[in-house]
Formats: sequence, C-alpha cells, structure tokens
Amino acid sequence: MVQSPLEFSPEHYPVMLNEVLEAFAPYKEKAAVRYFDGTFGRGGHYLAIKHHIPQMKAVVMDQDLVAIDYAKTRFQTEVQSGDLEIIHGNFSQFSEHNLQNFDMMLLDLGVSSPQLDQADRGFSFYNDGPLDMRMNQQQGLTAEMIVNTASENDLIRIFKEYGEVHSPFRVVRAIVHDRKTKAYQSTKELAGLIERVDGWRQKGHHPATKYFMALRLAVNSELEVVSAALLPMMKALNPGGRLAVISFHSLEDRIVKNIFRDHKDLGRQTHKKVIVPTQEECDRNSRSRSAKMRVFEKGAQDELGES
Repeated sequence: MVQSPLEFSPEHYPVMLNEVLEAFAPYKEKAAVRYFDGTFGRGGHYLAIKHHIPQMKAVVMDQDLVAIDYAKTRFQTEVQSGDLEIIHGNFSQFSEHNLQNFDMMLLDLGVSSPQLDQADRGFSFYNDGPLDMRMNQQQGLTAEMIVNTASENDLIRIFKEYGEVHSPFRVVRAIVHDRKTKAYQSTKELAGLIERVDGWRQKGHHPATKYFMALRLAVNSELEVVSAALLPMMKALNPGGRLAVISFHSLEDRIVKNIFRDHKDLGRQTHKKVIVPTQEECDRNSRSRSAKMRVFEKGAQDELGES
C-alpha cells in the first residue's frame, strides 16, 4: 500500500487516496510526467500525487468557482512556476481546451465535502439552504426550478431514472399539489415533505437521500457529462497512460465500465474487478462507502475480465 504522509482533515480527506496513488505509481520514476484532474476540488489528490511524483506538471479543472478561487490562492506558487495550470470549467469541455498527452488523469465524481458542508449550496438535506445544487454557480438551472416547474411525468422520470426510486408517485403528487399554493424554496421544505410522505424505511438512511441525488444529477447533467467526456480523455492519454475514475452512483459506474469495455482498441482496464475502498477508509470517511474506482490504461496488451 502506498501511504501519503500528508495530513488531511477527516472531512476533506481525498477519497480512495491510496488506491489512486497505487494506480499512478508506475510513473514515479518517469522523468517528465503530465497529470490532468477534471474535478480538482480543494486539490487533495493533486497534493498527494505531487508529493510522490514531484516532477509532474498538471492541468486541473473544476466548474465550482469557489474551488477555482481557492486553487488560485492556495497553489499560486505552482502556477507561477509553470507546474500547474488551472481552468474554470466542466471536464466535459476537455476537448475545447485542446488538452493532450497526459500520463495520469483523474475524475472524482460527485459532490465534494466542502460543497456538502455549505448550506447555501443546497446539496444537503441535513443543512437548511436554498434548493440550488448547482456545481457551476454560473449556470441557470437550479433544483428549485426543476421541483417547481417540471411536469409530474418529468419529476417521476427524474426520480426513477437518476435516483433509482422505485415508487416516487406519492412524493411527486404531493410536490405538484403543494407547489400550486407555495413554491418550494429550501432543502428543509422538500426534505420534510419527502420524510412525511415516504417515512423512514431504513434506519440511518434519510428518505430524501435518493430524491436529492436525483435532483443533483439532473441539475448538473452529471451522467450525460461522464458519457460525453470519457472517450476524448482516453484518447488524450500517452501510450501507457492511465485514467482513474471514482464514482459514487451505480449508474455512473455502469457508464464508466461500459465505455472502458467498449474501447478495447485503445487499451484495457488495469484490474479485473472494480476497486472499492477499504473498511478502514469507510470507517474514517463515510463519503467513501459508495465509492468505486476503475482504471483504464492506454495501450495495455493483456485483456482482462470484468465485474
């Protein structure tokens, strides 16, 4: 196991950090290494990888303006030295920036801990805030707009397709009925309605969990973004380069698995089975529990099985 001596606070510890470091370990001795991070966040993965592979130069992206502002301040020295380039945008815009020739690439999908912790971002039903859920604060569509304007059929589709809620009908009917007199504006209002209508069916699992996840995926077009971005990123790898993708949703993981499988002409997955976090990590960081990682290596010769 590759250990990083860097210190991270428990709430901001990078997910599956040891597994990421192990995936990129082959490039530790390479003289010139290029790294791309499409979901930079607070730079946790970048910091650890840079510690182990100090010779690397990196291009990083994030659609969250708060993350970009943080990066420009925190990593000012790296930017000035030419070791780091910071781009504001969604990784689906990867091709628009003509980015090529990377040895290591990483996507850590889903919501970051800082986003969850900030009530005004609207991602968490535990913190009362506006029904926002935008990862890119410059985009127009919000969760509030979807909840208050989408048709009954569209809401049912969103919750079933993105949240994998088997029977969202009672919740949707309640939303459509109530919004006629008062629009839903806060996370507390929506979570309260779901809790009241659906009730607690599983201890420790809030009934609003899947509904909020579905809205977040819809607001940010997250599944569509992953589907569109992976192939251009795979093609941008140097021979022997690796793309690691960490997902937190079965639908995301399925997309990653299928795209990696369907492009064996470019390379192969490095592991026969999907990589999951250790129990120790799950105990330390609850966000890791649903994480899955797949690693694609360009030009790998040995065909591996799947899971």
